[in-house]
Amino acid sequence: MDFLPIGDYGVVGNLETCALVGRDGTVDWWCLPHTESPSVFAGILDPEIGGEFAIQPADEFESEQEYVERTNVLETCLETSRGTATLTDFMPIVGEQQTLDTAEHALYRRVECGEGSIELDVELAPRFDYARAETTVEAVDGGVLATGNDEELFCQSPVALDTDGSTATGTITLDEGDTVWFVCQYGERGRLDDDEAAAMLEATTQFWKGWAHHCTDSERCLFYGPWHELVIRSELVLKLLMRRETSAIAAAPTTSLPETIGGERNWDYRFNWIRDAAFTVQALHELGHATEVEDFFAECLARIAEGESGRVEQPFYGVDGEELPDEEELDHLEGYRHSSPVRIGNAAGDQRQLDVYGELVLAIHETTQYSETLSEENWTVLRDVIDHVCEVWDKPGYGIWEDRVDPKQFVYSKVMCWAAIDRALTMAEATDYEAPIDEWEAVRAEIEERVLDEGYDEEMGSFTRSFETDNVDASLLRLPVVGFLEPDDDRILGTIEAVQDHLATDEGLVYRYDTDDGLDGEENPFVLCSFWLVDALALAGRHEEARELYTDVLEHATSIGLFAEQVDGETGEQRGNFPQAFSHLGLINSAIYVSEGADPRTPTPIGVDAPDGTS
Repeated sequence: MDFLPIGDYGVVGNLETCALVGRDGTVDWWCLPHTESPSVFAGILDPEIGGEFAIQPADEFESEQEYVERTNVLETCLETSRGTATLTDFMPIVGEQQTLDTAEHALYRRVECGEGSIELDVELAPRFDYARAETTVEAVDGGVLATGNDEELFCQSPVALDTDGSTATGTITLDEGDTVWFVCQYGERGRLDDDEAAAMLEATTQFWKGWAHHCTDSERCLFYGPWHELVIRSELVLKLLMRRETSAIAAAPTTSLPETIGGERNWDYRFNWIRDAAFTVQALHELGHATEVEDFFAECLARIAEGESGRVEQPFYGVDGEELPDEEELDHLEGYRHSSPVRIGNAAGDQRQLDVYGELVLAIHETTQYSETLSEENWTVLRDVIDHVCEVWDKPGYGIWEDRVDPKQFVYSKVMCWAAIDRALTMAEATDYEAPIDEWEAVRAEIEERVLDEGYDEEMGSFTRSFETDNVDASLLRLPVVGFLEPDDDRILGTIEAVQDHLATDEGLVYRYDTDDGLDGEENPFVLCSFWLVDALALAGRHEEARELYTDVLEHATSIGLFAEQVDGETGEQRGNFPQAFSHLGLINSAIYVSEGADPRTPTPIGVDAPDGTS
């Protein structure tokens, strides 16, 4: 069996987990019951043994995918020489649709014949625990039951499926107007008739349409422009990656999709990175999602409170706040297009990443600007964090990109420590809460002096990746965004030019850095960094250039508006875990930066009319 291009997948989910559905009609990735749980289908990492759920024409066919407008309901259109069919995939939203007797974790697959006649092959091959557990598949009343690893998956089927003990197969022929339903339920065996399944589809569709951004006045919409639909798609992707109860966001729903085909840069991203916080808060607030902003505020404070004496114990957490599993390699899986190792867990959780403090405090500061009030109890926790930053800011660390080489004095990390102290001083002034103002101001000034002295290269005319090197790094594009220097400062303009000269492709795609990171092979341009260049250009007043670059980067989205972590610099194909929260956060925030007359550094308080006419 062949590997599909990463960009040939769509994603569906229920705010607890996600599944990837290929344009060939195959579910090739689904972890249960949660995003970070072991997989039941992992064909994207190993088509032979990983497991899949395929519904596809028996004859040669062409296909294309699209989402039902403003939803995460995915349609795959299949066409043969004899007929057409539409495969509709979705998951009911956990906690939102409990009127029917069905499992919390269920994948619905409706097949509807549009024209002529079409014969479809069905193959259900679950493989529990990343295909490590022995899985038994047997025919039962109304479908098939898969068991293994003390788990079960029941698939309701409109046609009898034959089983060989591990896989169920069958064939069904549909004529014009025929509609059938397949329903996979994890841990339960509820039975639904066609009308009940159709009602679930309608309820799911209405949930997403009711949640998604809606313009009442396009001329006042901050996101109005040719990219408007891509902004909405990105918003819907972010919601899919959020845990329902906390709004904590997984960086991606997948593991080990490679940054380079055949290489070792294959990581597990199914966790909640703290540094995503500030980006998430800004993006979702501007789209009118106050509840998610408030939930994220509480989640950020919870992570702070877990630290000892203000220390953030780890740069990312399980999406439910649980402890991280150890990094492990799954040698029995060959990896996407033979890219190994396949990893679960992420060893970077043990790294010191000082920029996290800045991102965390920025998120809290931005949230207080939007809606939340910082209580005195929370301020006490935050004050301990800033005191800790004052003690450790000059220590070496691993940086935002989680290098697997010796720690360094990364310039971006130092600037984010500066930003943490700077925003804490702002909040102290606004609240009159007790704080060692003089001490904090002195440390902030010391960080600034050292960054300007050791982190700026006069000969290059640019800030550098670290105090120890003279390489440039795309994270430096964030310096004007966090207010370290004015956007039109010559040192910022020189850094923008250095990034364009050393890290950008002719198409405007931007690499993260151009130096050794302790790993074999090379990576590809990083989508978020491309959007950061857009932001820096816009802040520097180069609006036309920023808009042109933004439009060029958007051309690399998949046909249904999704982005992975990276884009292959030669082929334009998606690379890395998919879809990637960072990429879609960047897309949304850059839309704010390129909007005419917008100042993305000035939040609109909730309760005041937002630019799109909502509040």
